[in-house]
This record gives sequence, C-alpha cells and structure tokens, in this order.
Amino acid sequence: MILARKSDTRSVAAGGWLDAVAHRIILSHGWSRLGIAVVAGAIGAMAMPPYGIFPALVVSLTVAVWLVDGASAGPRGWRTLRDCALIGWAWGFGYFIAGLWWLGAAFLVEADQFAWAMPLGVVGLPAVLGLFYALGFAAARLAWSRGPGRLFALAFGLAASEWLRGHLFTGFPWNGLGMALGGNLWLMQGASVVGLYGLSLIVVPIAAAPATLATGAGIRARIGPMAVAVSALAALALFGAWRVPEKPDATIAGVRLRLIQPNIPQDAKFQPDNRYAVVDKYLELSDRATSPERSGTADVTHIVWPESAFPFLVQRDPQALGRIGAVLPEGRHLLAGAARAQEPFNRQHAVFYNSILTIAHGGTLGDSYDKVHLVPFGEYLPAPLDAILKAVGLRQFVSVPGGFTAGSREGQRILTVPGLPPVAATICYESIFPGAIVPAEASVVPGLILNLTNDAWFGDTPGPHQHFAQARLRAVEEGLPLVRDANSGISAVVDAHGRITGSLPLGTEGVLDADLPARISGRTLYARLGDAPFAAMLLGCLLVAVAGRRREASGIA
Repeated sequence: MILARKSDTRSVAAGGWLDAVAHRIILSHGWSRLGIAVVAGAIGAMAMPPYGIFPALVVSLTVAVWLVDGASAGPRGWRTLRDCALIGWAWGFGYFIAGLWWLGAAFLVEADQFAWAMPLGVVGLPAVLGLFYALGFAAARLAWSRGPGRLFALAFGLAASEWLRGHLFTGFPWNGLGMALGGNLWLMQGASVVGLYGLSLIVVPIAAAPATLATGAGIRARIGPMAVAVSALAALALFGAWRVPEKPDATIAGVRLRLIQPNIPQDAKFQPDNRYAVVDKYLELSDRATSPERSGTADVTHIVWPESAFPFLVQRDPQALGRIGAVLPEGRHLLAGAARAQEPFNRQHAVFYNSILTIAHGGTLGDSYDKVHLVPFGEYLPAPLDAILKAVGLRQFVSVPGGFTAGSREGQRILTVPGLPPVAATICYESIFPGAIVPAEASVVPGLILNLTNDAWFGDTPGPHQHFAQARLRAVEEGLPLVRDANSGISAVVDAHGRITGSLPLGTEGVLDADLPARISGRTLYARLGDAPFAAMLLGCLLVAVAGRRREASGIA
C-alpha cells in the first residue's frame, strides 16, 4: 500500500519500523516538515569529502522522497508545487550550511574588517544556493508519481538544478551530489564518460531507492528498485575496476617536479614588509634536499610554487627576479602563482590579474596565464553591487586596488613551459568546473592539468579536502594527470585515472618531488563530448518519470 494520501493511512498495514518512520515523515507539515528537510539535507552533506559516508546520502534522499510524497498528497496544483519548492529549499539550505560552514574561516583572517560579514557567507550563501534545489524539487513534482518512477523524477530535478548551479551567475558547482561517488577510485571512473553532473544523475535514484521499501505496493514494488539500485552501483564499480590499470601509469621521461608547500599563515602572506622573507622561504624550500641521494634544484626540472606566492609584483622587481633566477640552474623552470600587472603599467589606472608566471634561469619571464574565472567577493565585487558594497565598507578579500580583472576567455590558452607537455592551467577554484579545464579553442591537447591554489584562507576544515577531491575528479574526466600545489595543502600529483602518486597533508610545510604521469591514450568520452551524454541521460530520466506518471493516471497497476 502506498503512503501517499492522509486518508489512506488507516489502511496501511504495519510494516515495521521503516514503514512507521516513512509514515511519520509523509504526514509531517508546516515547520515540522521544513525542519525535517533541513536536517535531512545536512545529513546528506556527510557524504561529501572528507567524510565520504555514502549511507548519509541514502538517508538524506530517502527522506526527501517521503517529504515530496507528503507534499504531493491531494489535488495537483500550485499549492503542492509551492510546498515541494519549499521542501527543496529547506533541504538545500541544510545541505549547504552543513557542507560549506567552513567558509566562515575566511572572514576571520582579517577579522577586524570582515568578521561582521561572516553570516553572509555562512548562512546567506546556503540560503541562495538552496533556491536551486527548490527549483529541482518543484521540477520533480511536475513528473511525480507514486511508483518507482518518482526516483527518476527526483534525479531529473536535482541533476538539472545542479547543472544550472554550475553555470548561472558565474557558476558554483561545489559539492555536487555526484561527489558522493567521486571519492572512491572505482566509482569515480564513471566521470570519464558522463562527468560530475552525470554522476549526480546516477547517484540520486540509487541513493533514494530505499524509499520504496516502505511505500511500495507489493513485494515487487518494494524490493525491485533496491535490487536495480544495488546492481547499478555494482556495475559502476565493475566499470571502474576495469578502467583502472593494475600497473602505475607511465611517466614522462626527463621531467622531475618539485612542489613547494610553504604553509605560510594567511595573515602574514600578503604583508608587503615580508616580501623578501617570503621569497627567501620559497627559495630555501626549493633548494631543500628531499632524500640522501637528492639535493638542491639540480635534481629537478620544474619547481612549482602555489597561488599568490608573492606579496608584491614580482614581474616589476628585478632584485627578486634575480634572486629567483640565481637559484634556477640552466634549463630549469619555475611555475609560480603571482599577481600580474598589465603592461605598460599605469599607476593611476592599473589593471591586475591573478596569474601563473614561468621564470627561467637568470630571472627571465616566460609564458603566463591569467585567471579567467574569478571568485565573486573574494577577488572582485560584482559590477551591479560594487558601488553599494563599497559604500557600506565591504571590499574583496584580496588586497589589490580595485580587485583582479579576469583574463580574456577568448584569449584563454594552454600554458607553454619548456620541458613540459602543453599545460591546462587553472588557479584556485577554476578546477571545480567540469568541462572547463581545456579551452574549447585549444589547438593542442594538453598533457597535464596544473592547479595552483591558496586554501590557507580556510584553515584545517573540510574546505581544502573538498577542493582537492573536485580537482582530482577533473583528472578522471579529462584523462589528464593533475599537478596541484597549495600554500597550506593539499598538494599532490594525481595520475590520469585519479590515483594519488604523491601528496603533502593539509597544514604542513613540505617539499614533494614527483615524476609526471602520462596522459591516457586518446581522449575520454567526456573530454570529447562534454555534457552531451549527461543531457541524453537527463532526457531519459524525464521520460521514465513521465511514463510512470501516465501509467498511474491511466490506472495501470
């Protein structure tokens, strides 16, 4: 018997504790219903890194199905659509406030200036992001039915809303539901075919399937969806086991990397008075022996420093460039994150970029990359709001006059570094955007993803773990190795199958020497087709959901 209408509940046979829980959730209403949705969403966040508790998402989405069941009772219309949207918003609010609370740490780095604005990030952002899941739950309601088809309706609504979240208003695809699969080496391999959004579409009906154990009419309707979900999860794992080779990936001959993780406190990193102390710190680490048989920079071909390595414009400081160039032997190269000023430099109308610079022996500057996808409020104030926000005393977090300017999307290109394959360069959270790693107009296929970041803003919280996990999934999607260097961690080298070949833990100072893994042979399906497979799957989910609703409307059992 399906627990869908309140009038049906007297005829529901006792089915154990799961039926009782489902019954109670379905009959909830008002603030009680919204409170359950918030808690359920918060539980779902525990499936994200660093926790990776997949059953938490099972509980979360199972409860979500029952909540929509209850809101859908009675005649279809505007009221039930509104109620489902409110449930979706509350569920999303709980999910994001539990998964993004660590953003508050950034407001405490310069607490005298930003602590007052902490609620805007810790509560305000989850409230806004929850609107996407409100839209997703409402869309699911339009194709909702009492049978297993409603699992696909929910998958359609949530996956579509996540795609929108990743693209609208500059995009913010952080902690997509598919990351519940993205932390497992075998399960993450599906991203090579369908990407993160495809993983979200897959994980929703799998995790929500237990809802039918309490609401299915008959053994087949109760057990069938669970059997299909377990089989789908097993098939995904088998695909991953087949795709990941037993032997380590081959490495690029003649390339030896040295990643520097200085772990410089954020409040000291951007102090101009520390300019040469900071440079000396980097140089000392770069020349540090990492083993008895290896010493100095002569043993490596490329040194990597993290985002915003300098509290000054190193391009305009010949003394600093000279000191760096003196440490680099002939034929060695440094890749470093740095603020870059547009030349010719105009002090009154200066334009600054968050960049990656390449520096060679003698301090010679080579190719550079300017960050395209800037962080709103972190690196710039959105144009429609900048005058208002400045009037109330709010500025962007980075101490750059006027904030950073985005690099040209039309001019975005692969970074050319002597001795390395073509480099797909990313800075900070650019690595979280599926399908945006390799420029569409690139004339060459890159050989690696380079990600320089500064996660010290967020201290020892889940944030840096989540950031690394998402960057790691880009390696699987694109079939490219990932070289990631962070000020405070997590710095790592990841092969093209998502295996970590070397890493430095969060919150430590260290040096990581590593070979560069090779890219996979050919290109992944996702790298070639982008979100096209996801779009086809999304349409398939909608068709299954609509078929289930029509079947119910026609009275077919």
